[in-house]
Amino acid sequence: MIALDIKSKIRTVKDYPKQGILFYDITTLLLDPEATRYCVNKIVEHFKGKKIDVVIGAESRGFIFGTLVAEKLGVGFALVRKCGKLPAETERVEYETEYSKDCVEIHKDAVNKGDKVLIVDDLAATGGTAAAQIELVKKVEGEVVGLAFVVELTDLGPREKLKGYEVFSVVKAEGG
Repeated sequence: MIALDIKSKIRTVKDYPKQGILFYDITTLLLDPEATRYCVNKIVEHFKGKKIDVVIGAESRGFIFGTLVAEKLGVGFALVRKCGKLPAETERVEYETEYSKDCVEIHKDAVNKGDKVLIVDDLAATGGTAAAQIELVKKVEGEVVGLAFVVELTDLGPREKLKGYEVFSVVKAEGG
């Protein structure tokens, strides 16, 4: 696999969604199929030898990368959505991000007891959303085998909240 400068494919937007935030916008990366494929392949390559039963991803950009990774790994994909968006019985977790409080849910039957779960998302900032997904997996009695991100904002310390779990990031950056 030829190395790509993935960072150059990601637009940064100052002061979005609020003053002082440097937002990493992966919509520009998604316009480049080679860059998208590269990111997915790097994640798959990293976790290929692990036993994974299901991939989960959070609304909304986690859906994109999570689905592509799940397909390449030959496993199913389960949605993690903001509270009140899933139609069947759910488990829920409330959490804080770098700029808001939020709540996420997963269908209770999305992960079976003992399933090995890979969490995939576009970005790890403070690690709040990822930590909430870990809690959801625990609530449905699955086991998190790792977390994968396209971008990790290292200066915001997401790995502190994710201690004890394998974390893989395609790109490490500062700002947020």
